[in-house]
Amino acid sequence: MTTPLRNRKMSLEDFLEERKQVLSGWKTGSDPDLDLDRAVAYLRTVPDSKNFAKKLAAAKADGRTLVQPRAGVPVLEEHIKLLRHLQASGADFVPTTIDSYTRQNRYVEAENGIKESAEQHRAMLNGFPAVNHGVAGCRAVLEAIDVPVQARHGTPDARLLAEIIHAAGWTSNEGGGISYNIPYAKSVSLETTIRNWQYVDRLVGYYEDHGISINREPFGPLTGTLVPPSISNTVAICEALLAAEQGVKNITVGYGMGGNVIQDVAAIRTLLKQTEQYLHKYGYRDIVVTTVFHQWMGGFPADEAEATGLIAMSSTVAALSKATKMITKSPHESIGIPTAEANGLGVKASKFVCTLLKDQVFPDCSALNKEMAQIEREVDCLMTAVLVVGEGDLAVGVVRAFEQGLLDVPFAPSKFNAGKILPARDNDGCIRILEFGNLGFSEEIKQFHRGKIAERAAYEKRPISFQLTIDDVNAVSRGQLIGRGKEKR
Repeated sequence: MTTPLRNRKMSLEDFLEERKQVLSGWKTGSDPDLDLDRAVAYLRTVPDSKNFAKKLAAAKADGRTLVQPRAGVPVLEEHIKLLRHLQASGADFVPTTIDSYTRQNRYVEAENGIKESAEQHRAMLNGFPAVNHGVAGCRAVLEAIDVPVQARHGTPDARLLAEIIHAAGWTSNEGGGISYNIPYAKSVSLETTIRNWQYVDRLVGYYEDHGISINREPFGPLTGTLVPPSISNTVAICEALLAAEQGVKNITVGYGMGGNVIQDVAAIRTLLKQTEQYLHKYGYRDIVVTTVFHQWMGGFPADEAEATGLIAMSSTVAALSKATKMITKSPHESIGIPTAEANGLGVKASKFVCTLLKDQVFPDCSALNKEMAQIEREVDCLMTAVLVVGEGDLAVGVVRAFEQGLLDVPFAPSKFNAGKILPARDNDGCIRILEFGNLGFSEEIKQFHRGKIAERAAYEKRPISFQLTIDDVNAVSRGQLIGRGKEKR
């Protein structure tokens, strides 16, 4: 009988019992390198220069913004070649984007994709099937490069994947029970994914108990399209708390660029501040919290020069906000999966801007302080709603909050997300909320958003409607931040 979902640390006995089932899920489960004692021994040999958690902590202390791209191809040798190119381009960390079959635990299809890719000399999968390559293949990746490696994916059930990558010496894994469900899956329940990611985090907690520092990074941008900062920040804080309960000690919380510079800087600053506050409030005082800024996640300009300009703008905001890390894009973003060369260009452009701005900080001003205070109020309101409906239990609260629409992510595919809120920009380009659904905001906060939207509509001389949202979704790819009405174009 399955025990009720709770935000409680898994006992070692329960963890090891579930581990037997996890490791029986694919032929790699019998790999002797998955023995925990052997894995710990190998991880102890990984130098600090390749340890994700330690490199992030040092960057935070120095006030530097490090750079990491997205990338992954199916054939081991080609993947290593790709990562070496990105490292040579200046990447401080390298990723391994996992293929879609592995994300759905369809390892037979992933195996076929590796064979087809090798035979046809082109990628037949949209990423690196780490489970199929196993511990040996993933260690070959780590040992072929000189910087830390992170797995990036979108997997509702990443338990076996996490076992393999960490035993291979990879010291960071992206995702969480909310952020790798609501934006990615349609029919997987939150209760299921929270349980799965409690296991992933308990595995990291086990390694931490044995002196191994491993970074965990919830996926900040969510759907990446007009997500109000308070919603993405609240989800990040919830996932940080859930991870900390299982023993995670190094957490990177993220945010996807919104476009208004003041709001973006405010979002990163409040994300760090409030994550640390909530962790301390609930007794997690030995956690290193860092931040990641995702370059523009919406539609990209097709023109390569314009795309590079957007990348440079994203890098400027990330550097001035003092985000610890930035996830880059390429000038070919609107075309599809970039070539290694295009991906490297994105890294180089981003690194150049961050280096130029490393000694500069966005100055305090009235507009910034007001925006930070507004985000903080909204996050506190949403967190209170989650904890109240969960009767004090965060895991239960998250499930119930999404069931009731108290938490709601715009444009998400999950049927466990209400999908009733609509965002739109205000007259300065800040992301506000047009339709609230049952979002857990106070009436005062709702009135603030309504007033901001009304100011824009009056300026553009058009009614408040869904057309505002449509125009804003398409605006950046057309060279504007705000999808202005015809009167103001």
